Amino acid sequence: MADVAPDAKELRADIIRMITAAGSGHPGGSLSIIDFLAVLYSKHLRHDPRRPDWPDRDRFVLSKGHAAPALYAVLARHGYFDRNLLSSLRKLGSPLQGHPERRRLPGIEASTGSLGQGPSIALGMALAAKLDGRGCRIYAACGDGEMQEGQVWEALMAAPKFQLDNLTLVVDCNDGQIDGHVHEVMPLEPLAGKLAAFNWEVRDLDGHDPSAIDAALDWAKGARGKPRALLARTVKGKGVSFMENQVDWHGRAPNQEQCAAALKEILGA
Repeated sequence: MADVAPDAKELRADIIRMITAAGSGHPGGSLSIIDFLAVLYSKHLRHDPRRPDWPDRDRFVLSKGHAAPALYAVLARHGYFDRNLLSSLRKLGSPLQGHPERRRLPGIEASTGSLGQGPSIALGMALAAKLDGRGCRIYAACGDGEMQEGQVWEALMAAPKFQLDNLTLVVDCNDGQIDGHVHEVMPLEPLAGKLAAFNWEVRDLDGHDPSAIDAALDWAKGARGKPRALLARTVKGKGVSFMENQVDWHGRAPNQEQCAAALKEILGA
């Protein structure tokens, strides 16, 4: 496990490059969750790229599977596969499909993309770890638009019943989904209150502040008898001014000119 988080600027640049090369993909939600993933994988997740099937590893489930470019960027930086593969995103035969596929790539814990299923998968992993007496932790990341799915709330009811304090849910609250702003399509607030009513312990945080993310993940690991949820308040398209808070960039690839402008803004060169 690395001691220092990869530079989020470089990870953002990888996201932009691979989506541009693919000609399709989801930059908005990938850019909003990348800061969380960078801190999680470098400072909190117990994992070993040399042993991706290590039984006592922690698990991360990207329920919002369309943000796969963010996960691929982090896995590549941690040595799960050659970074040269990033340019093969969404290409025929590539292990880097548009949504994560666990049979194709080391480090992927679950095939996701049908929204709403990730929390149930993570719940099963957390329950299995308890039954097996393993000390691993399970993390699942949902989008706030994804929280509109009914299956999510079934998992939210079950986790406290089984006292899954080894399970952490992070919600990427960027207020954007494919057909509009979340607060207009199907409002979720007060989300913290709803989760608390389901017997989860909840913490709000700035999802782009590495110190806040670090502290929130430390807090999550202190759970006793109840699962904990992190509401990461983020900006869709964070780091690229013409993408920020623009729902149109949920699932649209930049062209070469836009890619160059985005990289100049991200890297400052």
